[in-house]
Amino acid sequence: MTVMLADGRPMPRLGLGTWPMNDEEARQAVTHAISLGYRLIDTAAGYGNEAGVGAAVAQASVAREELFVTTKLRGSHHGYDAALRGFEESRARLGLDYVDLYLIHWPLPGRGLYIDTWRAFVHLREQGLVRSIGVSNFTPEQIERIIAETGVAPVVNQVEMHPGFPQDELRAWHAGHDIVTESWSPLGRGSKLLDEPAVTDLAAAHGRTPAQVVLRWHVQMGAVPIPKSADPERMRQNLEVFDFSLSSEDLARLEPLATGGRLGGDPDTHVEL
Repeated sequence: MTVMLADGRPMPRLGLGTWPMNDEEARQAVTHAISLGYRLIDTAAGYGNEAGVGAAVAQASVAREELFVTTKLRGSHHGYDAALRGFEESRARLGLDYVDLYLIHWPLPGRGLYIDTWRAFVHLREQGLVRSIGVSNFTPEQIERIIAETGVAPVVNQVEMHPGFPQDELRAWHAGHDIVTESWSPLGRGSKLLDEPAVTDLAAAHGRTPAQVVLRWHVQMGAVPIPKSADPERMRQNLEVFDFSLSSEDLARLEPLATGGRLGGDPDTHVEL
């Protein structure tokens, strides 16, 4: 299952997140995930596990072209020249000729460098070192500034999203600008989301796990979730969300879970990873 990005490239509808795994944990997890059928793998310079992800990709039982590897630029490499250096450091750790999707991890508006950083991303795409470029944790205002000053829109915005923080307005804005919403912490990391009666009742009704219900919610919201797991059985379960659906009544039962509270950083105030 894939979603078509605005640049014409297909992106898998669900992937494996790797934060906060170390290199060896990431190598093992990604290796197993690929064997299960995962094709989208998400990492970042700030996670400290790009080498482990790259080792798993190098040893994969499928062709490199079948995999969709995402990594992200850390805040200390904002700026045009710094972003180019940061990318080459990530690419060296990954051991890849190219990256499928490269994201600015946080806008860091206080530093005021994300426009120059984006220009470097455009250059990397033009050079063929990156297939698609996007952002992470950006607001519509920040994306509009990128578009206004460079003429190039991101194809993805990876943001915190889960039933407790459904990002309704942002998702609608993305849809209007042909930007794919990708969900980090899709299962509400650190919250009790999976224990909520609305979730557990739907899981029982559908013969599914609570996590599968929540991940199916993401898919039906048009988002691409990237749940992190190092457990082979949970990995398998997380991938099996395309053979059932939630009714409009089911979705309505999840709406009261939306509290509007973030579990992670705020794009306007977050300083560094």
